[in-house]
Amino acid sequence: MKKLRYLFLLGLALALVSGCQTKKLHEGRVITNFNKDWQFAKDLPDSDYALSTSGTTGFLPVTLPHTPRIEPLVVNDQWMGTAWYRKTFSVAPDSKDRKYFLYFEGAMQNADVYLNGKHIYRHEGGYLPFEIPISDELNYTGPNLLAVKLVNTDDSLVPPGKPLKALDFNRYGGIYRDVELISTYGLRITNPLSAKENASGGVFVVQDTVNRTQAKMTIKTQVVNQENEEKNFHVIQVLKDRKGKVVARLRSKTLSLEPGKTLDIVQQMNVQKPELWSPEYPYQYSLETRVLRGNKLEDNFSQKIGLRSVVLKSDGIYINGVQTFLNGTNRHQEYPYVGYALSDEAQWRDAVKIKDAGFNMVRLSHYPQSEAFMDACDSLGIVTMDAIPGWQFMGNEIFKKHVLKDVREMIRRDRNRASVFFWELSLNETWMQPSFMDSILAVKNEEFPTKKPIACAWIDYPGYDLFIPARQHAHPPNYWINYKDGKRPVFIAEYGDWEYYAQNAGFNQTQFKGLKPEDRSSRQPRNAGEERLLQQELNFQEAANSNEKGRYKGTVGQANWLMFDYNRGYTDDIETSGISDIFRLPKFSYYFYQSQRDASEPVTAPAKGGPMVYIASYWTKNSEKDVKVLSNCEEVELFLNEKSLGKQKPDHGRFSNELKHPPFTFHIDKFTPGTLKAVGYINNKAAAKYSVSTPGKPFALILKIDKSGIPLSNKHKDVVFIYAKVVDAQGTVCPYDSSLVQFSVKGNARLAGENPFRAQAGIASIVLQTEPTKKPIVISATSKGLKQATIELKEGK
Repeated sequence: MKKLRYLFLLGLALALVSGCQTKKLHEGRVITNFNKDWQFAKDLPDSDYALSTSGTTGFLPVTLPHTPRIEPLVVNDQWMGTAWYRKTFSVAPDSKDRKYFLYFEGAMQNADVYLNGKHIYRHEGGYLPFEIPISDELNYTGPNLLAVKLVNTDDSLVPPGKPLKALDFNRYGGIYRDVELISTYGLRITNPLSAKENASGGVFVVQDTVNRTQAKMTIKTQVVNQENEEKNFHVIQVLKDRKGKVVARLRSKTLSLEPGKTLDIVQQMNVQKPELWSPEYPYQYSLETRVLRGNKLEDNFSQKIGLRSVVLKSDGIYINGVQTFLNGTNRHQEYPYVGYALSDEAQWRDAVKIKDAGFNMVRLSHYPQSEAFMDACDSLGIVTMDAIPGWQFMGNEIFKKHVLKDVREMIRRDRNRASVFFWELSLNETWMQPSFMDSILAVKNEEFPTKKPIACAWIDYPGYDLFIPARQHAHPPNYWINYKDGKRPVFIAEYGDWEYYAQNAGFNQTQFKGLKPEDRSSRQPRNAGEERLLQQELNFQEAANSNEKGRYKGTVGQANWLMFDYNRGYTDDIETSGISDIFRLPKFSYYFYQSQRDASEPVTAPAKGGPMVYIASYWTKNSEKDVKVLSNCEEVELFLNEKSLGKQKPDHGRFSNELKHPPFTFHIDKFTPGTLKAVGYINNKAAAKYSVSTPGKPFALILKIDKSGIPLSNKHKDVVFIYAKVVDAQGTVCPYDSSLVQFSVKGNARLAGENPFRAQAGIASIVLQTEPTKKPIVISATSKGLKQATIELKEGK
């Protein structure tokens, strides 16, 4: 896992690399963060920029993760082309006994890597990592020049393959994830990404049997000897609980390995009365793997693992023996303006928001997402459906080979993760020949030779375990509720958008005939007004209620479309069916899903759970008189200006009769300005409350920093949203205000995005990019006629 990929012995002195942030240890493996001190240029004249540090005209200093261009809010002409990244670094002259590797977590899309002018590697595809051995090309007595030529243009040979102008998402360029420099001794644990086919490499943990009495695991460690002589060694496995207590320990016999050879060491580990991982209780152990020669640590690898039993049956998913219906969402990984170039902390903040919204599952549409986001899902208890890159496109035989490569590499990256229950090993909404699906499944079987995972496809095809259609792939009124054609259970992978938008268009996203009227669509921007936001909420509610009719009768879960609004290549607008907007601000639908989580369900911090109540109204003179209240409480009492309007049980109708927690509807005869207050009751005791007041005239701005419980990084570049709320004199947000807000910043940070920015539904948003600093960052917001706001931000808090 990203944060605990290797065991570090901190405080011991061996500095191997200069000019970058290095974690030091005396022996074993060293990982150096390689994100700083890069030079970047794009759209340069044809030339070889890998050969010399001279001629830097057009190059600018940057820090990774990086996007080639700050895009507009609505991306209708995304930058595509060729970019160059260059970095100079040195290694210790006395470290020739070490082996060096570069690890790129994600670079879009086709990368040619050069070291000291020599081409050393080519990688095709932008969503999965790659590792490069560089020892033979290093200069140990002077500086080294690393250069990456990165081409992000339409490429029908590389998944997803579809031209950007026809693609339902954007493929933002750049080295948009982390880069690391890794050094080891020659006797080392292999990287699974570098292993040959049918030899998975690294440390592979197979959970053979897991229950509350005992967990039995098979741990396979692949070791290679790149020294010039035979080596004797042994392998130690140490499993620790959250408090660092050793709960299991293994030591192999003494082994011998000749130069240039690899060896798979298979060990059996038993854990008595294990703590089990589940969405409600995502307990993780730390598994440390050490390769020792005598008392010398040659290599080490540490990862978090969650012990759990996942069994798919016709009537549901059984997690640790408990029948579970998964309630999920879909996520695209983009931010406004900066595209894919998110910090690890930003990835975590997205995961926290997903958990906060009441979901216990997320489908990673339609590509593998960052290791930091996966770490967050492991830690927060969010089940994931890992997806290979693809959307409505099938290419030639070269394209197919790349698909098979993606299947293998995605499995090797994520195979030990607790959160990955499902492997979406099909190209989304793409017809695939049976022989090609057989080839995909053959790779899956090679990578999981013993215990098989749950393989998913949007086509109901033998060999796959789970059928994952979108709701719109069937027809009303039953959709997939009574589906009996296949022999596989159903997980509804998308619902709530297309069936309310353009049912008659089928798969053709660019065919707009038969569109639903705008006020009936789920595609509603957050500033669309109360009526349309209520319609979006009702669409999701109706669809979820319909899906729930199949619960435990063949339907094992559902994922709405989707969590966050996003840009697309094929049209010049933002896709707004998200339950939060592109700035991560919630719409009414967000609170519908939050209400579907039981008030008693445990939630791991920094995510929040418990009893909740929310009034889906702005309470203005134009508001609906039938006020909808969303809650997971047993009863709700509504007050207007402190006068009780009554206490009610949940609604019971055709749009709510299958829901765990139906909404509450209160009829108010006439509008009276003031404050609506809802109080939720459980066991006749007040458990939650929420108030909304009639907004007055805009008076002031209030600034908020969206940290979602994840402090701003004080170690590396971070990215965070800043919100300026337009409020009246009592502090109530003015939901129909569209004032023009000007942002400014002082300190080691910069703003990204449209500035000034016109408020949407009373809130103006912008992206803040920060660098490590000991001094506070001060953000200010001003707007004509409004009291200005200032907020101070300290990193690490």
